[in-house]
Amino acid sequence: MTLIDKDFLLTNDMAKKLFHNHAEGMPIIDYHCHLDPKEIYENKNYPNLTRIWINDGSFGDHYKWRLMRANGVPEDLITGDGDEYQKLVAWAGTIEKAVGNPLFEWTHLELQRFFGIKDQFTTKNVKEVWDKANALLATDDFKPRNLIKNSNVKAVCTTDDPASDLKYHKLLKDEEKENGFKVLPAMRPDKAFNIAADSFDEYLKGFEDVSGVKITDFASLTKAFEQRFEYFTSLGGRLSDHGLNSFHFAKASEAEVDAVLAKGRQNEQLTDHEIDIYSTALIEALMRLNHKFNWTMQFHVNALRNQNGPMYKQLGADAGLDSMGTQPDMAAQLMNLLRDMQNENSIPRTILYSLNPNDWMQLATGMGDFYGDGTGKGIEQKLQLGCAWWFNDTREGMEEQLRIMAQQSLLPNFVGMLTDSRSFLSYPRHEYFRRVLCNFFGELVERGQAPDDEEYLGKIVEDISYNNAYNYFKFFENDEK
Repeated sequence: MTLIDKDFLLTNDMAKKLFHNHAEGMPIIDYHCHLDPKEIYENKNYPNLTRIWINDGSFGDHYKWRLMRANGVPEDLITGDGDEYQKLVAWAGTIEKAVGNPLFEWTHLELQRFFGIKDQFTTKNVKEVWDKANALLATDDFKPRNLIKNSNVKAVCTTDDPASDLKYHKLLKDEEKENGFKVLPAMRPDKAFNIAADSFDEYLKGFEDVSGVKITDFASLTKAFEQRFEYFTSLGGRLSDHGLNSFHFAKASEAEVDAVLAKGRQNEQLTDHEIDIYSTALIEALMRLNHKFNWTMQFHVNALRNQNGPMYKQLGADAGLDSMGTQPDMAAQLMNLLRDMQNENSIPRTILYSLNPNDWMQLATGMGDFYGDGTGKGIEQKLQLGCAWWFNDTREGMEEQLRIMAQQSLLPNFVGMLTDSRSFLSYPRHEYFRRVLCNFFGELVERGQAPDDEEYLGKIVEDISYNNAYNYFKFFENDEK
């Protein structure tokens, strides 16, 4: 079989029909990524393949960085200022050993789809790849906006601090029709949760400046957040994202929360329980605001961050120093949160991701307890089990997430794939997911678990690929009025 041929991952006739006739041509809504809106707006050509594919200063693909370190590549050829051609040589040498790893497949997909390079990527042909890719990268089609547009992407949601002025989102909004796609802000308030950080008070002072709200207690902090929700909404924001690496539900009185907030601002030592009190109060306040503004919340949970202390000090966060978390009661703590918010009918549309797949069954069964809006009205798939995230972003991980979503809820309502990427070359990950999705349904047909009906299954595949996300997130509702 040819490497990454037209029927890659498609092992039965129905899978091939579903992919080629239904999934392959569907547009993309990339509702969670880490692209920089400034790069999209400035729309500059990348000077070479290394800069768009491996690293551009401290910004780059830490999936690749981890594998290169595993292969003994020195750091100056990963995140450092080493020769950029030699960085690609080092990546080629790493990929030669990466068979069985999803990056082996993603790498060859990206080389095929963007550069028309179908040969296996090795140290023997790295110069040929370098020359061909760099020649294409110098053309207009390889500027960021055209990379997005030519990948059939209709909406990109970036990851933005609530204190951001969203300068480039404002500029891109003015050029939306010309671009042919939306670039929308998605609020990620991690710094507001980091009450134990030395920089917490300084961060809140900046938050006061941008929101115009003097933060004197938790109520005024909530008011400042409400102003930011209004601002993000004015620029098309309909989505928030919350990295709860660990979480323990701890309900407390308003006075107790105010006292913890005051200690945090004074940089006083906080106990774990006090941090839990503040985190619980803040996540509940944000759930109310997501519900009020008709947004969708994403919870990314159970991750261990920045485990290599010396490397973290050298490189900072998002440098490939994170791993799967093992908080055993994470799902139960989230259920405590949902149960409390259901009492006041304040659960918004919610997507639950855990980096630890041991949580998936409990999350999938637990979310089924909280459908509806508390008034007897229905909301289609209000809670979702998020796609296979990060280290689970593999064929097997995707299949397991699809299986659990199908068996414990309604897979045809699923909002599908995202890139979670910092690279403009990552859109073939949607193709990869769609191939796995089509093969999943094809195998059901092969076993007699689903009807041998292309029209019926094709509609489901089209919905999961694009239509469900279009309807669920409501990114385009103002365009339709």
